[in-house]
Amino acid sequence: MEALDRTRSSPALRYLESRVVDGVKFGLATVRALLDALEGPEHTFKVLLVAGTNGKGSVAALADSILRASGHRVARYTSPHLVRLNERFTVDGVEIANAELDAAIETVRDAAEALVKRRVIGSHPTFFEILTVAAFHYFREQRAEVAVVEVGMGGRLDATNASEPLASAIVTVDLDHEKYLGGTLDLIAREKAGVLRPGRTTVVGRLGELALGAVEREAARVGARLVQALQETAVEVHEGVVDVQTPRRWYRGLRPMLGAHQRDNLLVALRLLEAAEDAGIALDRNAVPVGVAATHWPGRLEWLPTSPRLLLDGAHNPAASAALADFLTTAPPFVLVFGAMRDKDVAGLSRCLFHKAREIVLTSPHTARAASPDELATRCAPWADRARRCATSGEAIALARDLARPGDVIVVAGSLYLVGEVRAAEGVGHQPRS
Repeated sequence: MEALDRTRSSPALRYLESRVVDGVKFGLATVRALLDALEGPEHTFKVLLVAGTNGKGSVAALADSILRASGHRVARYTSPHLVRLNERFTVDGVEIANAELDAAIETVRDAAEALVKRRVIGSHPTFFEILTVAAFHYFREQRAEVAVVEVGMGGRLDATNASEPLASAIVTVDLDHEKYLGGTLDLIAREKAGVLRPGRTTVVGRLGELALGAVEREAARVGARLVQALQETAVEVHEGVVDVQTPRRWYRGLRPMLGAHQRDNLLVALRLLEAAEDAGIALDRNAVPVGVAATHWPGRLEWLPTSPRLLLDGAHNPAASAALADFLTTAPPFVLVFGAMRDKDVAGLSRCLFHKAREIVLTSPHTARAASPDELATRCAPWADRARRCATSGEAIALARDLARPGDVIVVAGSLYLVGEVRAAEGVGHQPRS
């Protein structure tokens, strides 16, 4: 189940809620029929498509911010949202207004009703299909020049792949969503390689041998160009400032987001923008430091200025959990508030994190997919033998505050659903335009 908007309701959102179905529907036929019915909004702007297990949202945020700093009118479509659906749609860095979001959803609903009546499609689109088509429709209305689009899951049959990207990226390939994408890294990589296009460039990040081999074979089959972002590059780090050399140029004085893994994401974003530059999207080299410094991606190593301080990180698969664990090696002592979806590798998540925490509080975000605290304790044994349990995230944060000692921080991890609940409860983030 998707977490719907936590802040409001409307006829459009109720229609969207009616299309939240169990499981995932892959395939592009419905999305393409809807886009055709709306006269091809996806062809009215240039698209950069970003896939990957982890890091794709960060790369999308970086590319969006750098392109805006370069003077472009940029749209961005990402998922999931943390608190409000509006977060998924931005133009020039501004979230879509409530009225505009409702209007875009209603436009898709009306087109779907007509297509179902004519038996062009068998049923109404899914939640994610509706939002993807609504995003493309809205971006056309806003006269976006470039759209940075994050793949929802996989790539080959994801709704976002109905677009025709000028360049694309596969940031990472790790085990996640195995039920839908396959149980091995090469199978997952092959699905993500669906974003490749003949004669166009796809930038790949730090991929293992199996995953890279699968992507290389698919690139050879379709005639796509591959650029390995970490090859032929140099990264110099001094006191939080990063200088990057690519085969094309030096980028100096960059301040990326927190975490060593964000330097890899930065390299992918820069090489993706260089590929976009080759495809006709101008990049202002002098604007790159401004764009990098302005990039913010909520819920990923995000500090909240509470007392004690809260560190929020989704860390919803073992690779992301390992990146968080690496960051925490230099953090103060912490109380861990942990919740996860029952379909995730919760044992793998806990193995990375639990032994580092001074105290552990298990909880359950308010969604049908969430594992209960008791289930987490069983599946995370023996690492959870000292964990406490709270039924709700609010109770868990309250207990964590009671358990924290002077100088401690509270780390919230394991699920973006949990992170979203905590952000909402702490009143974090700007409200969208009405």
